[in-house]
Amino acid sequence: MIDKFATSAEAALQSVRDGATVMIGGFGSAGQPVELIDALLAHGARDLTVVNNNAGNGSTGLAALLAAGRVRKIVCSFPRQTDSWVFDELYRSARIELELVPQGNLAERIRAAGAGIGAFYTPTGYGTTLAQGKETREIDGRMYVLEYPLHADLALIQAERGDRWGNLLYRKTARNFGPIMAAAARLTVAAVHEVAELGAIDPECVVTPGLYVDHVVHLPRHHIPGGRDAEMDA
Repeated sequence: MIDKFATSAEAALQSVRDGATVMIGGFGSAGQPVELIDALLAHGARDLTVVNNNAGNGSTGLAALLAAGRVRKIVCSFPRQTDSWVFDELYRSARIELELVPQGNLAERIRAAGAGIGAFYTPTGYGTTLAQGKETREIDGRMYVLEYPLHADLALIQAERGDRWGNLLYRKTARNFGPIMAAAARLTVAAVHEVAELGAIDPECVVTPGLYVDHVVHLPRHHIPGGRDAEMDA
């Protein structure tokens, strides 16, 4: 019987090694698997390369992982925001490496890894410092930059519902990077707020098939007194 539910987030991450490339889903707080990031922090893995949309907010989640000195390099689109002081201090003191990638390119590089695409040409970034040292080509009168897929050893994603086979559904914009990251990583751990009985999710509605998910961790949504969800719709 296939049952991908892990007993805990810590158990799901026990095979992570130092130097791993880790993809973390989420756009700001929407879809960010905070509990899984906390478990990775507790695990103790170091010298990590993190692929994420941004470089952490405030002092929790990804920012806490950065503050602990566990991340060697971050690949992202939005490294600086009003509350990204942890990354900002690390970068200014040369304690972290940054690879800045336009958001569309970031998503396509991740998707290409899952789809088995060797490389692709994109006009985004041509003529800027982001294209320095990269192969360029003129196609139908327009200049393009050659970009390569982003693969990962581990993907940490957040979903709304999941069954024991690992089939996942997401909540609105919390879907963002989850599906493509799950396909691009060798090991995918998904946190789900709700557990669905096997067969309860219409196959036509499955967003991430269980084929791409190795471990599922049930983490019920926390509620604020008064009934309003702590994790808001985005």
